[in-house]
Amino acid sequence: QVQLVESGGGLVQAGGSLRLSCVASGRIIRIGDMGWYRQAPGKERELVAAVSRSGSTNYADPVKGRFTISRDNAKNTVYLQMNSLKPEDTAVYYCTADHYYSGSYYPETCWGQGTQVTVSS
Repeated sequence: QVQLVESGGGLVQAGGSLRLSCVASGRIIRIGDMGWYRQAPGKERELVAAVSRSGSTNYADPVKGRFTISRDNAKNTVYLQMNSLKPEDTAVYYCTADHYYSGSYYPETCWGQGTQVTVSS
C-alpha cells in the first residue's frame, strides 16, 4: 500500500509563490511518473504538470513559465513550485504517483488527499 501526503498549500496573494510537496510512503517497490492535478469549483480535474523518473517534464499551458515540477527519487517526493500565482490558480491540488509492483508491466496510479491553494486578488 502506497500513501501520498501533501503539504505546502494555503492562502497567498496574487503574484506570490507557494511550494507544494508530496511524499510517497508505504510498501514502495518503484515509483514511475509523478504529477500534479488540480480541480477548481465547478470545473473538471485537470493535469497541471508531470515529471518522469528521469526528470522529463510536461506542463499545462496555463502554468507554463510560472510553475516548476521536480522530484527527488531518493526521497520519493515530488514538488510543485508555483510562482506568479493568479486567482484562477485557486483549486484543490492533488499529487499522483505511478507505482510499479515487482515484475509488473503497468503501474497503479496513487492519489494524494488534495491540498487547497487559494490565491486572492
